[in-house]
Amino acid sequence: EPPGWAPGPAQAAALLEEAADLLVLHRDFAAALERCEAGCDSLGPGPEPGAGPESFAEVKCSLCVVGIQALAEMNRWREVLSWVLQYYHVPEHLPPKVLELCMLLYSKVEEPQVMLEVGSSWLRAQANQSLPEFGSLLELYLVQVLLPLGRFEGAEELVRGCAVFHGQQQLEFLSTILESRSRWAQREQTRSAAEEQQDPATETVLGVLSQKLLTMFTLLRRALRSMSNHFYLLPYKKMLLATFLLYLVVVRLDPASPTSLPFIYKLVQLFRQAWAAVLSPVHRPPIRD
Repeated sequence: EPPGWAPGPAQAAALLEEAADLLVLHRDFAAALERCEAGCDSLGPGPEPGAGPESFAEVKCSLCVVGIQALAEMNRWREVLSWVLQYYHVPEHLPPKVLELCMLLYSKVEEPQVMLEVGSSWLRAQANQSLPEFGSLLELYLVQVLLPLGRFEGAEELVRGCAVFHGQQQLEFLSTILESRSRWAQREQTRSAAEEQQDPATETVLGVLSQKLLTMFTLLRRALRSMSNHFYLLPYKKMLLATFLLYLVVVRLDPASPTSLPFIYKLVQLFRQAWAAVLSPVHRPPIRD
């Protein structure tokens, strides 16, 4: 048991060591997360009498770091922020290491908007601006959250509003924001130009295809009309053969296309009319001796 630690932090430290072993050595992520939760619960809301605040905060932060990694390994990254905040309650109280892991995680899964309000609240808190990690976290928040979302005005306002930055350091941050804004504008222009070029090309291809289909269907319709006028002159077997060949032409043209259905329907109707013409005594050709 580390000296000066109360039973609560000592128990949490033991659970932390066990959780780290389960995470790294045994790859049992669910069990590791369970140990982290038990360790955080054993710490309570704050340092107990006789426990140093530094040791208490260090153990709690380490438990949360292992818990975040366990959740990420189980692909439960959506639960990370809410899981952490149940132990720290407000974003301003998050340890720098925990905030860094959360921003990196949600940036990696391309969900930086999750950390938008959390990161802003943490960075605007006066107590956090005196921490040695503040500068690196501000840069990480700009690069991983604000700039990918196109929040350039908010980024400039945040940099100018931080009293810890002066002179050259502030200019460097503003220069990074300006470069990102320029790249964003160039991507938008390129995308718009590509869309404008694609639309006329698509319309041209569709127009040519429609014209070819219309010409082909017109020729087929004329053939159908011509055959319907002369069906009664054909012998019965030749009529069936011609009908079958025409059916193959229409269906093989595009059997899966809905546009071929009206022609097939007309063909069936034509076949019925021809059949009736053959059987009708009015249109039946005279039998020669």
